[in-house]
Amino acid sequence: MEKEAKNEIRKPRKPGLVIALVPLVAMSALLGVGYGIYQIRPQVLLVCAAFITGSLGLYLRFKWKDMESGIVDSIHKAMPAILIMLCVGILIGSWIASGTIPMVIYYGLKLISPKYFLVTACFVCSLTSIATGTSWGTIGTLGVAFIGIAMGLGIPLGPAAGAIVAGAYFGDKMSPFSDVTNLAPVAAGSNLFDHIKHMLWSATPAWLIGLFIYFLVGLRYESGKIESEAMIIITQTIKDNFNFNILLLLPMAIVFYFAFTKKPTIPGMLISSFVAGIIAIIFQKASITDVATAMNTGYIAQTGVEEVDNLISRGGMMSMMETQLVAFTAFSFGGIMQATGLLSVILDRIMKFATKVWSIVLTTIGTAIIVALITGSSYLSIIIPGDLLSAVYKKKGLAAKNLSRIVEESGAIIVPLIPWSMAGVYITGTLGVSTFSYLPWAIMNYAAVVILAIYGFTKFTMAPKIRDDETQIGS
Repeated sequence: MEKEAKNEIRKPRKPGLVIALVPLVAMSALLGVGYGIYQIRPQVLLVCAAFITGSLGLYLRFKWKDMESGIVDSIHKAMPAILIMLCVGILIGSWIASGTIPMVIYYGLKLISPKYFLVTACFVCSLTSIATGTSWGTIGTLGVAFIGIAMGLGIPLGPAAGAIVAGAYFGDKMSPFSDVTNLAPVAAGSNLFDHIKHMLWSATPAWLIGLFIYFLVGLRYESGKIESEAMIIITQTIKDNFNFNILLLLPMAIVFYFAFTKKPTIPGMLISSFVAGIIAIIFQKASITDVATAMNTGYIAQTGVEEVDNLISRGGMMSMMETQLVAFTAFSFGGIMQATGLLSVILDRIMKFATKVWSIVLTTIGTAIIVALITGSSYLSIIIPGDLLSAVYKKKGLAAKNLSRIVEESGAIIVPLIPWSMAGVYITGTLGVSTFSYLPWAIMNYAAVVILAIYGFTKFTMAPKIRDDETQIGS
């Protein structure tokens, strides 16, 4: 009897709602103050949040081994997508070394009609971000060039910066090379290419609405030849440092073939990278060491032009380490939340409201925006609501790609519209335009959120769950 009573005493206790909310409040405070004000790296703060959650678990009489198993299980589920992220780093480095990405940027700048500035700025920045997978790189290079053009043509800087930001972030989130676009399916439990294709339903209309408004507004401005010394230098430098050939598009064709035929993602990326490496050796006269270095630590451009070097010096497996550390620490926090039952208590309360598709969508949008406002981080506005709400989507029979789409379009692309976020500070400092000046003109960034809410109410494009393992393409 005494032994049974002793076992009963040591049995883990079920947490109440107040205790269950303590880790989320602590994490919000840590990230809001530590990351938002003192710029402490988020992975350190997430470890602190995980420590607090683990301490609560011990208070509730959970064993460390149980919590450790929760961490391992949480990270294990994300491993397929994390492996894809590593392959993306290899892909970017090899595609730049081969000249594939530089050629896309060059001809994109050359072929776009310069007649309408706002439309052109948005379109070119979109194309460049798709090719490079970086909104910041696009804004810091072509964005600066376009701002200079706008000043020369007498175009208001608010609309000009808004078109640049909208284009850069549209291309970033539609690019398989983007870190946040790779992170969203990791957090939600979907897969990269289904995630991107699903975003087309909401991102494309939002982008087109923005282009149409830019077209109408642009009619008020005097037409002129959009050309600047900065733009000429960028295109000429790219042309001088890379040998172009139609075969440079072969690595891109391989990835598209694997995506559209729904073949395994990782083999397609590795084959594409291998072909790109051969092309780099043949056409760009790169050595095997140069190609291997580009795949590992990234391509380092040495053109002598800082703007071009900043634009195409990227890629490599090591470039994904920062993102993966954030993912690992966030999933460690989430793993303890799940193992101790703290997360289930919160989800039970959420489920009482999120009973319909529209309420699930609005809950997801609201959570992503709140995290974005608190942390100012694109990564955390994806990971936290994605990990928190994935169980809700599964229980309601909704595909994980719905969740990954919503958290990216309600979190990551809202962050640059927040003045105190790193993205907002970066854009303001780079373009010299305040956040509140360009915010109304970054139409795609907030139009996508409105479209998602409409889809939630109408259930249009809200795909049902068709398989348990949604990390496989075609889910």
